[in-house]
Amino acid sequence: MIHIVKRRRHKEDFDERKIYASVYSACLSSHLSKEEAEKIAGEISEKVKNWVSTEKEVTSNQIFIKVGEELEKINKPAGFMYSTHRDIS
Repeated sequence: MIHIVKRRRHKEDFDERKIYASVYSACLSSHLSKEEAEKIAGEISEKVKNWVSTEKEVTSNQIFIKVGEELEKINKPAGFMYSTHRDIS
């Protein structure tokens, strides 16, 4: 299992469902259809999962940046929505 270093330095198991959910939400906020949002969220979460699996340690901020970059390549408005609506928890 891959562990992610969170902002307060504790570690959590990597959960691609969190990426899928946040990308899906950003896509819907950008007025994409549910079908398009599902497609993009699946693609981004798979890319990030593959990337994370090659790293020794990954921070939540690195994941945030990677997701934003990948999403911008596919849909700039959704990438903007993702990058500007970061979870504060």
